[in-house]
Amino acid sequence: MKIMSVVGARPQFVKLGPIARAAANHSDVEHVIVHTGQHYDPLLSDVFFRDLGIPTPDDHLGVGSGTHGRQTGAMLAHMDEVLEKHQPDWVLAYGDTNSTAAAALAAVKMHIKLAHLESGLRSFNRRMPEEHNRIVTDHLSDLLLAPTDVAVQNLTIEGLGERALMIGDVMTDVCLATRDAVADDPVQLPSGVDPAQPFVLATIHRADNTDDPARLAAILGAMKAAPVPVVLLAHPRLVALATKHGLNLGEGSLVASEPLAYPQMVRAIMASAGVVTDSGGLQKEAFLLDTPTTTIRTETEWVETLENGWNILDPELTQLADVMVRPIPGAQRGEPYGDGHASERAVQALIDHA
Repeated sequence: MKIMSVVGARPQFVKLGPIARAAANHSDVEHVIVHTGQHYDPLLSDVFFRDLGIPTPDDHLGVGSGTHGRQTGAMLAHMDEVLEKHQPDWVLAYGDTNSTAAAALAAVKMHIKLAHLESGLRSFNRRMPEEHNRIVTDHLSDLLLAPTDVAVQNLTIEGLGERALMIGDVMTDVCLATRDAVADDPVQLPSGVDPAQPFVLATIHRADNTDDPARLAAILGAMKAAPVPVVLLAHPRLVALATKHGLNLGEGSLVASEPLAYPQMVRAIMASAGVVTDSGGLQKEAFLLDTPTTTIRTETEWVETLENGWNILDPELTQLADVMVRPIPGAQRGEPYGDGHASERAVQALIDHA
């Protein structure tokens, strides 16, 4: 049996690692990797393949950046060729990016079975491109590999329950394994930030937070006024927008840094006093690593992180100064995202449904 994984962005590379290892444990499974090139900066792409031990992609589409329509269209223009070349039994789409939607559309139009890893997540915010990609991919898929019970409930409400299978969250697999591997490593932070003292780790990338100059200025201003250093891991797109809008990423408590490789990112989350983000993946990683998080969004797909105050939503920035550094909640967080073996269940599900 041949599985084709289609990936293109940082969170997908992280999920790909354990899937690739699980597939390699089956002698009768051939695993083909297609990289769309959605994230092409080395710090957002190449290092993940190296640090997570992922095989080199079999094909790289090299689409680069662009508007959502142009980027998705460029992926679709290349997907037919790689599907014809490899003739997979399954196309496995990951998460909620433009690469996800392009893989789904290309597969179903060529009558190739489609599975969606991390299906069933919903923000119920139709302004988010990720929400469009999730919904389209779920409704096109033959097999829906859901990470949580809430995700299965969402799929059932949409009439997709018969295709859904709760396997747990693949991100849990890699996050917990990485946590154990880097526990004794030094923390890599920008010069001037002492990892032995309280600091906050931050990422901001969603269009609702970055494209409006006034909104971005307000977010940066709140972090600049923080009582402890805020290490902002700045995606190249954020750097470009800040420059365009005349905003400084290195004033006050704010210290800009390039994105970290995944192992160093996990180690930094573990050492931090808190996380501030609008990233879905980072919310969950912080939760798994026992780090309080403040999310600058009106909603979260990972509703389990909100229980007992592990994650606080603060879209209006009214609480940020008071809650970005706060005590670890006393209540146990439980294991809503699985036991670290989701990747094995995912590959077995594809074998069972071949």
